[in-house]
Amino acid sequence: MKASRLFVMANIVMLLFLGVASGTAAAQSTKVQGIIKSRSGPDIVLNTSQDPNLVVMLTDSTDVGQVEGMLKARSKQMSMAALIPGLAVSIEGEYNSQNTLVASKVRFKGTDLKQAKAIESGMHDTNVQVQKNQEELLAQNQALQKHQAAIEANQAKIAANKAAVDAAIARFGQLDDYFIMDQVTIYFANGKTKVDPKYISQLTTLAQNAGKVDGYMIEVKGYASAVGSPEVNQKLSQERAQNVSNILVQQGKVSLTRMLAPGAMGESEQVGTDKTVEGQAENRRVVVRVLQNKAIAGIPAA
Repeated sequence: MKASRLFVMANIVMLLFLGVASGTAAAQSTKVQGIIKSRSGPDIVLNTSQDPNLVVMLTDSTDVGQVEGMLKARSKQMSMAALIPGLAVSIEGEYNSQNTLVASKVRFKGTDLKQAKAIESGMHDTNVQVQKNQEELLAQNQALQKHQAAIEANQAKIAANKAAVDAAIARFGQLDDYFIMDQVTIYFANGKTKVDPKYISQLTTLAQNAGKVDGYMIEVKGYASAVGSPEVNQKLSQERAQNVSNILVQQGKVSLTRMLAPGAMGESEQVGTDKTVEGQAENRRVVVRVLQNKAIAGIPAA
C-alpha cells in the first residue's frame, strides 16, 4: 500500500515537471539584432550577423519603443513609422507555423533613430555643411583665377548632389525598385502647416485606392520654399508631412505598417522659382505616393 502511494506521488511529480518544462519551451522567445534593410507592408528585412535577409513580421500589437536612460532600462513608446531603413534595432518575438519571426517587441536607440532620420530629412544638414565648406575654400583661394574658382564650385556641387541622391536611395530603399501607383500633391499657404480641408477627400480616396494594390506602401514627403530661415523651413516641411500622414492614418484608415516615416525635405527639390509668388506657392507642398515593390508585382528589379 505504501509502495503504491509512493508510485502515484512520483508520477504526479513527473507530470508537473513535464508541464513546467513544456510551458517554459512554449514561452521561449527569440531575440535578434540587426539593421533594417527594407520594409514592405508589415514585413521588414533585417541584416543580422547570422542572416543578411531575415524577414520579420510586424503586427498591430507589436511593442515599438526607444530605449532611454543610462542603463537603457526604460523605453519610450514609438510609432511603427519610426522603423525605417538604416535603423539598428533589437527584436524579440516567436516563430509562427510558417517559420516567420513575428515581432512582439522592437527596441532601438535614440542616437540610431536620429542618424536614420538625417537621411530622411534629405541630408539638409549635410548640404548646409557642404555649402559652408565651399565658402571657406573660396576664401582661402582668393588668388585663384575666377574661371578656376567656378570649376571647383561646380565640382563641389556635383559631389553634393551625388551624396544627396545616394542618401535618398538609402533612406527610401531603392525607389527604382518601386512602381508609383498613385500620387497626390497638397499645397500650403505661406508659413502654414494645417492641411486645407479641400484636400481631405483626395487623401481619403488615395488611401481607399491604395488598399487595392498588393503589398503597397505610402510615402509622404514635405517641402518648403527657400524664402526665410532654412531652420524654420525645415520645421515647416516636417510638420506639413506629419499632418498629412495623420489624415491618412486617422481618416483614411491606413495601417501604420503601410506608412513610411514622413520625410522632411526642407528647401530641397525646388520645383518653382522663389523669385515669384507663384513659384513659392509651388514649393510649399507635400507629395504623397502609393508605392508597390516590383518584386511583388512580379517584375524583377534591374
